[in-house]
Amino acid sequence: MSKLMKEFSKGLWTELPPFRVLLGLCPTLAVTTTAENGLGMGLAVIFVLTMSNIIISALRKVIPTKVRIACFIVIAASLVVTVELLMQAYTYPLYQQLGIFVPLIVVNCLILGRAEAFASKNSIVSSIMDALGMGIGFTLSLTFLGAVREILGNGTVFGHGVMWDAFQPFAIMVKAPGAFIGLGLILAGMNAFNAWHARRNQLPAPKPITGCGDGCGSCKACKM
Repeated sequence: MSKLMKEFSKGLWTELPPFRVLLGLCPTLAVTTTAENGLGMGLAVIFVLTMSNIIISALRKVIPTKVRIACFIVIAASLVVTVELLMQAYTYPLYQQLGIFVPLIVVNCLILGRAEAFASKNSIVSSIMDALGMGIGFTLSLTFLGAVREILGNGTVFGHGVMWDAFQPFAIMVKAPGAFIGLGLILAGMNAFNAWHARRNQLPAPKPITGCGDGCGSCKACKM
């Protein structure tokens, strides 16, 4: 597999942002009451993450090291304002549903983590592949969790009924505790699958998740 494909594919499973390296958990828990909300937030993050990686990679030799974080935030904030204006113009109901979590994309640890750990150290092409892989993985994760919560909590997915007439929705799944329950079940399922896959192929046991992995490049877990 080529280097570029490895940079793209790592965000789809081995470093899947919300479920493997536990990045971007605030929007993951808050906006996934429906699959539509998860998809909308994911697409907004793809745009901001891809454009910020391109700009930061292009300017990596110009941005002073001591003020790099401030520069990253200014770049991300400018892109988030663009996303806000576009959503207000073309998808206003979705913008209202996502609420404060659209402007909070500025401080999403996934955006700053990839800027610090990858875009500031690699070429533009590699940074684009990294951003697309991470962004698509993030979008699929939020959409999947939103679909699970919506099906169990409302009996619908993307607003269309998918359950039988006598189905009694679990109202807790579209409330705050339902986000933690859904996320916990998905994490447990992925850990169990990885452990089973390692045993079957006689591979070393996978390491437990203890932090953000190599997502931010600056925390204690990343320096181990």
